[in-house]
Amino acid sequence: MNYFFLIVFGLAPSIIWLLYFLRKDSHPENNSQIIKIFVYGALTVLPAALIQFGIFEAASFMEPSIFKTFLVMFFGVALIEELLKYLVVKDKIMNSPHFDEPMDLPLYMIISALGFAAIENILAIVGPGTFSLSLEKTVMISFFRFISAVLLHALASGAFGFFAALAIYKPKDKIKLLIIGFSIAVFLHGLYNFSIMVIEGNARFLIPFLILINLALVLSLGFRKLKEIKSVCEI
Repeated sequence: MNYFFLIVFGLAPSIIWLLYFLRKDSHPENNSQIIKIFVYGALTVLPAALIQFGIFEAASFMEPSIFKTFLVMFFGVALIEELLKYLVVKDKIMNSPHFDEPMDLPLYMIISALGFAAIENILAIVGPGTFSLSLEKTVMISFFRFISAVLLHALASGAFGFFAALAIYKPKDKIKLLIIGFSIAVFLHGLYNFSIMVIEGNARFLIPFLILINLALVLSLGFRKLKEIKSVCEI
């Protein structure tokens, strides 16, 4: 299979979820703005990889243990990735005229996250040892990531975006809400990765499933709550 089709299968999960979440917005965003945030989210893979490489190198001096895996998954992976995806939106959207309603913040967080996940998918499919995979196995990898890693990125960042949006309307609780949102995203993202890496048996799949369900509920309730806020966002 050539690289073109591999890249298509790598992009497909993010594009499908992107189209799904964009339908949640009753006031559609500018297409060029959506593409820009998606691309910026994709570009954060590079600094994330560089930072994580340093963390992994430092962790290599530690004795193998569950605690080491915990530190790497929560602080070396989840925290770095959620922070970088948020910084894209904070820098490119929060002071932009395109940010004019509460729903925009979690939506753009999701767009940034899906851009990040798209590059992760492409690397997972085009990486060493995968170029010679059959069409069936490539489709299976793409589909599995569609219902797992890609969705996790979107839901975790979207949930954080909900709390960040609330923080704008409750300036007295701004720091607390940002910490809560960021902590939820990092903790559940890290727990998802940790459970896949360490936990064995049925719980290895049950825990990630429950995490996705809970994040989906938080985001769904968050969308409903933000739609009730009628005033225009003021930064």
